[in-house]
Amino acid sequence: MKVLIRAAAAVIALLVLALAGLVAMVLADADAEATEVTGGGGAGGLRGVPEEFRAWILEAAEECEEPELTPALLAAQIYQESGFKTSREEATSYAGAEGPAQFMPGTWATWGRDADGNGQASPWDIGDAVTAQGRMMCSLVKKAKGSGYPGDVRALALAGYNAGWGRVEQFGGVPPKSFANGQTYNYVRSILATMKRFEGPGLLQVKGSGSGADALRKAAGRLGTPYAYGGGGPQGPSRGFCSGGGGYRGGTCVADDTVGFDCSSLVQYAYWPDLKLPRTAAAQYGATSDRAVSRQNLKPGDLLFWSHGDSGAIYHVALYAGDGNVLHAPRTGKTVELVPLSTAMPDSDYYGATRP
Repeated sequence: MKVLIRAAAAVIALLVLALAGLVAMVLADADAEATEVTGGGGAGGLRGVPEEFRAWILEAAEECEEPELTPALLAAQIYQESGFKTSREEATSYAGAEGPAQFMPGTWATWGRDADGNGQASPWDIGDAVTAQGRMMCSLVKKAKGSGYPGDVRALALAGYNAGWGRVEQFGGVPPKSFANGQTYNYVRSILATMKRFEGPGLLQVKGSGSGADALRKAAGRLGTPYAYGGGGPQGPSRGFCSGGGGYRGGTCVADDTVGFDCSSLVQYAYWPDLKLPRTAAAQYGATSDRAVSRQNLKPGDLLFWSHGDSGAIYHVALYAGDGNVLHAPRTGKTVELVPLSTAMPDSDYYGATRP
């Protein structure tokens, strides 16, 4: 009898251990899935930047031990310096500053390194430029903390980046509006005000591979970018223009002073250069209409179209983002956003979907 009891107890113990292991595996899988969905800690804190800048900005912020140097601060600074431009025509200043982080040759000689491992340290290489910017800003934040000067240490560091730390020492803080026509003063104010636009985490973490997922992932890097009627293209956002009723807000033309995307340029940018879609929503439908997809069978990266019911003219395009959501550039006054398909545009205007 005792033998039977001991055997039964052993079996129960084994069952308990097995059940505990199973629970642990389920919890571990749940944690892994949660990490995959949210993007984990490393992908947080940043949105609205070009995909080619994202990893470098996150790395530059992570390398600095000063918590004030956030990814959003670095992104807002690059946006102020160059608008994420990388061509020599667009990212060379009248004073000779070069690259997306706008380094002067003398300053680059101090901070520049071959971060991307291509054999040269260049202010034109995104990785080299962003990591150099991060190291310099990190050093300036530390200097600002130890300076005893009043004000936000981020503002002091930005002023040092723009005008040189000597000017910060000269004025005992951020140079006033009277210095250099307010250049540094406005530089600091603009970056701190723009930071919010780049604060994350991003609203969309794209899983999987293939042209649709890749296009959606690329477009997701532009969340928060302003809508600019007629603006944007394969190389990224650009100034728009006003035409007919497009580009106006409250009766005022705002597109010609806004750098961003409209609905079809965002889609064109997302798929370029692997698939060179035409520029307008109607033309994009024409180029892909032979690969129609039902609303029940949508996959991430599929194109969705809306049309005016009376004329049938297509007026809007968006990218399907999964889970009943779309990623699109909606209209003047808004930014690139992630919203439910049912509310993106009037549901009665929904025309159909295609798979590029």
